[in-house]
Amino acid sequence: MARLLRNSSSLRHSLFAAETTLSCVGFRKGILGTSSQFCNFSSKGRKKSKSSDESDCNEENLSKKELALQQALDQITTSFGKGSIMWLGRSISSKNVPVVSTGSFALDIVLGIGGLPKGRVIEIYGPEASGKTTLALHVIAEAQKQGGYCVFVDAEHALDPALAEAIGVNTQNLLLSQPDCGEQALSLVDTIIRSGSVDVVVVDSVAALVPKGELDGEMGDAHMAMQARLMSQALRKLSHSLSQSQTILIFINQVRAKLSTFGFGGPSEVTCGGNALKFYASMRLNIKRIGLVKKGEETIGSQVLVKVVKNKHAPPFKTAQFELEFGKGICRESELIELGCKHKFIIKGGGAMYSYNGQSFRGKDAVKQFLSKNDSEREELMMKLREKLLGKTDKEKESETEAVDEDLAEEIIPPDSTDEEVTAVEA
Repeated sequence: MARLLRNSSSLRHSLFAAETTLSCVGFRKGILGTSSQFCNFSSKGRKKSKSSDESDCNEENLSKKELALQQALDQITTSFGKGSIMWLGRSISSKNVPVVSTGSFALDIVLGIGGLPKGRVIEIYGPEASGKTTLALHVIAEAQKQGGYCVFVDAEHALDPALAEAIGVNTQNLLLSQPDCGEQALSLVDTIIRSGSVDVVVVDSVAALVPKGELDGEMGDAHMAMQARLMSQALRKLSHSLSQSQTILIFINQVRAKLSTFGFGGPSEVTCGGNALKFYASMRLNIKRIGLVKKGEETIGSQVLVKVVKNKHAPPFKTAQFELEFGKGICRESELIELGCKHKFIIKGGGAMYSYNGQSFRGKDAVKQFLSKNDSEREELMMKLREKLLGKTDKEKESETEAVDEDLAEEIIPPDSTDEEVTAVEA
């Protein structure tokens, strides 16, 4: 019996020890599990805190950038005045460029914006007796119709007041200057433009702006690039004041034959005054006479072709044709008739017969007289042509371009063989 009691007590002690060891192991596992969970939670918390810190840093950096930019803008504004730097899309200025008509309906359409832009430099060049001065006088007449003041700098000393009045220029309100040298002419232009009260300034011509050093020298003295340096300096000074005053500065230029043409297909004619005018001009118009207008045996005018060689406001290399009547200027009725026949608003029949709005006319002169006497009919035809030429929908333009692309293959032409045959060098 005593031995049995001893065995039972030893079994109890061993079972109790096993239970205690199991409970200790479970307790340790529980502690380790919770500690690992705590470690996981702490690592996740650290990751979250790191990402939040990075986003806060980005926001702080962004705000620092904006603050630094605002401080720089404020410093520029206080140093150079309000409007010296601004946001392009947030400015109040209108997107439509103010223009002055050229006096030719076809040329206004070709320019893409309805005329010559204000605050820009325009160059009109071409051979002799091609209509350069006549076109400039038409621009002056259109600007005077809007109530503006105009200046004509006659460096060639060859302006005809009778022709200007016949074109429609109010010579009573036209300022005329006939300077002695190129420096005087360009200084006068700079002073007038800085006043901000003139709409159009015409300089006729660049070739006649003779530097004072050349006038004081002897015949036969070489003056290398003196006129080109004068034009370059003047255009650098005038470009800023032009944009501020919204003045159109028109330079009339002559062409010279270029003798040193390297290779075939190079330019055969050059303009005077160096290369600066080519870069500063927003529009360059090449005007040339392509025919004569005769009435019986008498020559009454010339047919003129104007090519837009450079245009910063619309696609360039477009052409316009119109008639110049001797002593009268641009014949607006004639170009309306030509455009009306081209776009089927005026029907041209056999035997020099024309019909418009149910009325028949014999001969082109009868249609001219009808349009000149009836302002309402002329305005109606102009509105139809303007809607036809400018009011095309995008689908019509796409269909036209697709039809043209099917017939014509795209090709690349080297610069030497393009249509522009005039470069600017020293005369």
